[in-house]
Amino acid sequence: MLRATGVSKSYGGETVLRELSLDVDAGEIVAVIGPSGVGKTTLLRLLSLSSEPDEGRVTLDGTDAWAVDETERLALRRRVGMVFQEASLFDASVARNVEYGLRVRRPWGDRLREGLRSVVGGNGTAEAVRESLDVVGLTDETDQHAESLSGGEAQRVSFARALAVDPDVLLLDEPTSDLDPRNTAVIEEAMDEARDRGIGVVVATHDMHQAERVADRVAVLLDGGISEVGPTERVFEEPRDSRTRRFIDGELVY
Repeated sequence: MLRATGVSKSYGGETVLRELSLDVDAGEIVAVIGPSGVGKTTLLRLLSLSSEPDEGRVTLDGTDAWAVDETERLALRRRVGMVFQEASLFDASVARNVEYGLRVRRPWGDRLREGLRSVVGGNGTAEAVRESLDVVGLTDETDQHAESLSGGEAQRVSFARALAVDPDVLLLDEPTSDLDPRNTAVIEEAMDEARDRGIGVVVATHDMHQAERVADRVAVLLDGGISEVGPTERVFEEPRDSRTRRFIDGELVY
């Protein structure tokens, strides 16, 4: 569904990624693991179609995102959701935060009618908000103000907001960093739910135990490229690349 082919990316003359290739299919979870600073976030930004590669192609359903005009690219980008390492919520209720993406993706006239329907009660947006909050276990906090949430709850709202727009692909950048075990478990269960809905999920994580728990496939990012990608159990138990083995065994590899 989503594919990066031979992509390279540099910043300030420093090459972060070089000739990297990776794909994700519908209904699977791919974990990208690697040392801190190796380029996991850069890769996600390329996959989200928000950053153009210096070389190579990023395609969604076979369409090269950077070979079409801005209107077509925006349509492709709207099919990809992203959850960042730190939750960034609006100064509003939980429900308002989750419904934001649903509202801005509709034409102004539709949004106005939607707003009028919400006053008298019952609309598709409200249903999507409830369903997404149910996935992350926050249906009882619908009217709670975002600023009163814990860090873990805020991250769960961010996940619900991304899920509510029904993306084809969901990108997660260290989504459980610094979260307690309870919130981590909820986010991981939400990943499973997204996969069950047929969404392709890419999760960048430094937590190799998490990758083992949730991923169908694992890609190991080392020294600007993918050293190895394959079924999770095989990569961890029988890696084919010596660099992968050294990383899994706890050595720092750059």
